[in-house]
Amino acid sequence: MTYLLDVNALVALGFAHHEFHERVARWVRDQKAAPLATCSITELGFVRVLAQIPAYGFTIVQATTLLLRMKRANPTRFSFVTDDHDISHLPSWVKTARQTTDGHLMKLASAYDGVLATLDGKIPGAYVIPHG
Repeated sequence: MTYLLDVNALVALGFAHHEFHERVARWVRDQKAAPLATCSITELGFVRVLAQIPAYGFTIVQATTLLLRMKRANPTRFSFVTDDHDISHLPSWVKTARQTTDGHLMKLASAYDGVLATLDGKIPGAYVIPHG
């Protein structure tokens, strides 16, 4: 099974000082060979979050470099999922603006026989990364 990491899970994995870094890193280690995936939305979100939050102190270049380094460190573990889903693929449970990206990522993950891995327990059908 491939796990498409949502933005929060990807940020927590990549940023060692994130409050949930150890939780996500431990889960990734426990998964051993399970493939992880990113997509345009999650990669752009990773860069946006790290560069937008002043406490993180990243520039766009630094955030991009961090993500690329993380993916290159284990290229057989990370794959990139191309996104060819338009708005017609949103699941019926999407009712609010805040759910649109989650719904899109859920459908994208399932199109690649994967599952969306997240820290958010409110996404129907997503895999919530355990506390440990």
